[in-house]
Amino acid sequence: MNINKAELQTVCGITSKLPVNTLPEFAFAGRSNVGKSSLINALVNRKALARTSSQPGKTQTINFFLLNDSLYFVDLPGYGYAKVTKELVAKWGKMIERYLTTSKQLRRIFLLVDIRHEPNDNDKAMYAWIVDRGLQPVVIATKLDKINRSQRDRQLAMIRRALGMTPEDVLIPCSSETKQGIEDVWKVMEECLSAPQ
Repeated sequence: MNINKAELQTVCGITSKLPVNTLPEFAFAGRSNVGKSSLINALVNRKALARTSSQPGKTQTINFFLLNDSLYFVDLPGYGYAKVTKELVAKWGKMIERYLTTSKQLRRIFLLVDIRHEPNDNDKAMYAWIVDRGLQPVVIATKLDKINRSQRDRQLAMIRRALGMTPEDVLIPCSSETKQGIEDVWKVMEECLSAPQ
């Protein structure tokens, strides 16, 4: 998809009321430092629409990006960041859960995991939670450029096994640097947008 217009429209903190949007929403979840902001920037072909940081846990709000006045990317706070209090982590969790269970326009959740590492307990819990609610997550294995091509299939098999994915579940290896996999992510979204609701 060609993105001509992209803007950060709404920022929701822990106590904020979530917006009631009328356009399709695609949510991006993942642990801190997995590359959510970089992926969003690569998908819209912008350098700094979503702020990237070498400091994990930077996204502490739910950020709604409006694209082409026709759909939203929803950037959820990164989970599993150790340097914040457990109380704050719990509040972020409630905020994410509130969004995922109340959005009327959510079409698909993309769960990001780092292709270099086995999904951790937080990743597994998030995946299971999404599946339990019938929300059909698409898993994106980020940082594909950081491994050798010969390692790719082994790492993807490890991710499928760790998350308990079925052969039919969608797993997309992706690199925000080289743009590998970016078209595949868009293809999933375009199929969702063309499918009857």
